[in-house]
Amino acid sequence: MRLSEAQAAEFFERGYLVVEDLFAEVELEPLRDCFTRLQSESAGLAATTSIHRGARFVFEGPVLHRVVWAGALEPQLLDLAEDPRLLGPASQLLGSEQVEQLLNQCHFKMPGDGVAFAWHQDSQNRHYGTPLWTDVNGRGSFVQSILAVDPTPAESGPLVVYPYSCRAGHLGLSGAEEDLPFDPSERETLLLAAGSVVFFGPYTVHGSGPNQSQRPRRVLINGYAAPGANRFVYPGSGTGRTLHAGAS
Repeated sequence: MRLSEAQAAEFFERGYLVVEDLFAEVELEPLRDCFTRLQSESAGLAATTSIHRGARFVFEGPVLHRVVWAGALEPQLLDLAEDPRLLGPASQLLGSEQVEQLLNQCHFKMPGDGVAFAWHQDSQNRHYGTPLWTDVNGRGSFVQSILAVDPTPAESGPLVVYPYSCRAGHLGLSGAEEDLPFDPSERETLLLAAGSVVFFGPYTVHGSGPNQSQRPRRVLINGYAAPGANRFVYPGSGTGRTLHAGAS
């Protein structure tokens, strides 16, 4: 899969690109089963950050927040990271047929669990501005895909983004809204159908509130870096693996 010129231009101009209905409902049911099994697996772990069978379970108090490198326990999640519908656009946007996969994460927002994400840029989590990261392609050298495993209506704590915030580069945000150098009226809420995917650049400012609906709001995140950009060792068995878009 290749993005059109207009789609690629939108990604670089706005800092993100939404591709609707990229995965069919029949493909999502097995993914939901993966999430259910991971959540069941977490019940036997201490409510702290734990490495378990090659994956990292992250809790906020007693609540499961996310599973890092989830494919160590559910290999089909790693297989999905190589799907041409994800890997193809990531490779295209990075300008390299060979990419390094840094992230394979299951994020959970269950009804009433209070999980939320403060305003941030992915560049913060990738250690931009330190010796652990080099922007080798001059465009951030990182692409993150977020697959909506469930629908994300307004009450579910959907992604909220600041379009064009990527133009500001790496900001080192505090997470507090009052510290954002943007007009709140400019932000956009992404109400995604299940199976839709958002491709994010590293400088796009985004966050999300808690799930106040009666249904789960779960997403699968895969993160891809241009070769030579990253020097941080991510937790999980097999992180940092090299993928080849031409072979997907």
